[in-house]
Amino acid sequence: MLAMIRNGERLDFATQLRLTLYLSVPSMVAQLSAIAMQYIDAAMVGSLGAESSAAIGLVSTTTWLFWGFLSAAATGFSVQVAHLIGANNAAGARSVLRQSIVAVLLFSIAVGALGVAISGPLPGWLGGDESIRVEASGYFRIFAFFLPALQFSFLSGAMLRCAGNMKVPSMMGVAMCMLDVAFNFLLIFPTRELSIGSLSITMPGAGLGVKGAALATVMAETIVAGVLTWYMVKRSDLLKLSQEQGSYRPRRNTLVSAVRIGLPMGLEHAAISGAQIMTTVIVAPLGIVAIASNAFAVIAESICYMPGYGLGEAATTLAGQCYGARRYSLVSRFGNITVGAGMAIMGAMGIVMYLLAPQIMAIMSPVEDIRTLGVEILRIEAWAEPMFGAAIVAYGFFIGLGQTIAPATLNLLSIWGVRLTLAALLAPTMGLKGVWLAMCIELCLRGLVFLILLVVNRSRMHRLENSLNNQ
Repeated sequence: MLAMIRNGERLDFATQLRLTLYLSVPSMVAQLSAIAMQYIDAAMVGSLGAESSAAIGLVSTTTWLFWGFLSAAATGFSVQVAHLIGANNAAGARSVLRQSIVAVLLFSIAVGALGVAISGPLPGWLGGDESIRVEASGYFRIFAFFLPALQFSFLSGAMLRCAGNMKVPSMMGVAMCMLDVAFNFLLIFPTRELSIGSLSITMPGAGLGVKGAALATVMAETIVAGVLTWYMVKRSDLLKLSQEQGSYRPRRNTLVSAVRIGLPMGLEHAAISGAQIMTTVIVAPLGIVAIASNAFAVIAESICYMPGYGLGEAATTLAGQCYGARRYSLVSRFGNITVGAGMAIMGAMGIVMYLLAPQIMAIMSPVEDIRTLGVEILRIEAWAEPMFGAAIVAYGFFIGLGQTIAPATLNLLSIWGVRLTLAALLAPTMGLKGVWLAMCIELCLRGLVFLILLVVNRSRMHRLENSLNNQ
């Protein structure tokens, strides 16, 4: 069906809706698999006690910061590929892919080296308690060392999705979840006896605790990165590199375009993650229970917004290919469909989260104080989910158009100007609930502004369509 966009064929509303579902459902499955992996990690580490949970929670915002850098680097190239494919220039898309392989490899090595270098003092910088700093450092050091593998997972997944292949990245997302579970069983816990009915089985284990959780995750990511990269360069119809010879040396115009698209995203990720780190600094003095509750609630809430990110990825592909094919009216229609669907799905997920918050937190931790506080803050956040959906999907839509400066600036101003300010004001009197109330207010405001930007962009696409028709 994506070929219909490139070939200029007419797409009625039913076809547009089917295409949106075709692209978004596999991506949502992959996102939910990633969340399932986080749930499993949290539950397994949570069984080790509050301090182990807090150790991972303390550095989680910094891992998101580094993830954001790698994601921005991959997106800077993959959006170019989407535009070229939309313009029926597959050879040009493969040329950009070759250049991206070298560029992101060098970038990820540099970012990984930085992560390893700061892993020692990082927990202290974040205000973590002395009792959790060693475990937190070890977890982050392992994560940073494997960042080049994660970079290629991001790159190959983004390239395949922008080429219209959602299925393979989604299948590998599910596979990564299954691998992570298997490795967790082997690496987190020591050798122990498991009873299944009347049977008793000896389960071997390394007993590495928090470090085992980190190793399990990066091992799963590395395997998946290898498979995705192989499929991209060897099997993808549009992207496989055996179709012609070409240089892997990054060219100036490709790098400039990648920086133009990716740099605002990277700076935005840095700003957002910096804000999340500042949130961690605000939460850390509230105690280990608050740190652990905050970390578990973030993971629990992610099951609501990951369908939004799946739709956002579909919006990126659809907007990118339609824009590259110069089908501007179709750009607007897909924007309306994807953002509307994101708001509806995340609104429904917010209702589910509100109702099932006690059961969700019971999965995450056996500690009653952590569970009670987690339920309270999840129910605050549930009210923001529809507008959060608008912000997430609209952001993916604008990425597909290569318009990253305005959305990135909006995210920056909203989080630093509204969320952090309110959190700092409310935390001393309301504790962790005040921090999450500030988040709820900010997300609603951000979603509203993104909807306004979507209306403004609709007018721009209308002008471009008229200009094209008058040529």
